[in-house]
Amino acid sequence: MGPDRRTVGFHQDAEGHWVAELECGHTQHVRHAPPWQVRPWVLTEPGRAERLGTVLPCRRCAEMEEGRDG
Repeated sequence: MGPDRRTVGFHQDAEGHWVAELECGHTQHVRHAPPWQVRPWVLTEPGRAERLGTVLPCRRCAEMEEGRDG
């Protein structure tokens, strides 16, 4: 895991998967791929809007804090 960071936006990657934009500047995929990842809220604009400000663990920040920034 990593330190909690607030979600400040969303965008779709080149393959059409949704990506959360975190306050630290890093990103994290937030896919809806049942039964492994159940996030139906990511499929609608209102669902994503409701999740703005929520926190996700930032794996990239954790790697940087551990000195693995490569």
